[in-house]
Amino acid sequence: MELSAAMQDAMNQQIQTELESAYLYLSMATFFSPKNLGGSAHWMRVQAQEEVTHAMKFIDHVEDRGARVVLGPLAQPKLEFASALEAFEYAAAHEREVSTKIQSLYDLAAKERDYASQGLLQWFITEQVEEERSASQIVETLRMVGDSAPGLFMVDKELAKRGTEGA
Repeated sequence: MELSAAMQDAMNQQIQTELESAYLYLSMATFFSPKNLGGSAHWMRVQAQEEVTHAMKFIDHVEDRGARVVLGPLAQPKLEFASALEAFEYAAAHEREVSTKIQSLYDLAAKERDYASQGLLQWFITEQVEEERSASQIVETLRMVGDSAPGLFMVDKELAKRGTEGA
């Protein structure tokens, strides 16, 4: 069963959202790097790679369904933040927005009786729970350490371990 025109358009928009998310996280990584917060920069780079992987899942799904992927221009991401806390608050809010978009896409798939897309989107709904939790936990930890340079140093050290657990 091919994708409906509405699903194709919505999936293409979600591909753009995922790529803009990657672009945002790369921007955040470049915000952290010159501030000697290499762990935070690393965390954001890993997040950017995840977002590209998410975009590829959507691209594969659209193509597997015989539809055309149409890539649009990416919006300029936010470049500056007042603090590490503000950057991670922004990331957490962004993940909540992405969750809302994926849920809307799921609603459209249900309306269209597109069961294959519903299966894909259920994976993304579950993934977004983890994405939101991860960003929110970092926000709460940064709120606990406040303006403490040693606390920020310790949080940054922990963030550097992302993707290396069990390695």
